[in-house]
Amino acid sequence: MEIFRPFYLHIKALHLIALIAWFAGLFYIFRLFVYHVKEAKNEHTSSTLSLMESKLIRIIMMPATVVVLITGFALAILLDGTFSSPWFHGKFLGVVGLLLYQHFAIKVHKRFKVGDYFLSEKQCRLINEVPTILLIWIVFLVVLKPW
Repeated sequence: MEIFRPFYLHIKALHLIALIAWFAGLFYIFRLFVYHVKEAKNEHTSSTLSLMESKLIRIIMMPATVVVLITGFALAILLDGTFSSPWFHGKFLGVVGLLLYQHFAIKVHKRFKVGDYFLSEKQCRLINEVPTILLIWIVFLVVLKPW
């Protein structure tokens, strides 16, 4: 991996850019679900929201997720000892939480798309807070490296 060491800052910049795009999607998807539930009876609006959700997942969230994971893994390899650091294990758990959140969002989208509104507006609003909590957790671990 020595060949990539000169590109460390480029990889880190790409990681941050993809991270911002991914979080934009994570923050927005359940907001769309809030509106989708509110407009469930309006077929035209519901269809439009479903299309917006689909494009957000397919065009923004999924590619950004892939870039975040690849560049994050590359950064961890380039920084000796990262994989054995306790702060990294905590960060890794946060990332797994984000991936599970995204997986759940995709499941919600698929069910909403066919008219199965199994979540209420209030539940969507509450679930929407999950990525914020995980973001705070991850950023504090990465910046402070407390353990």
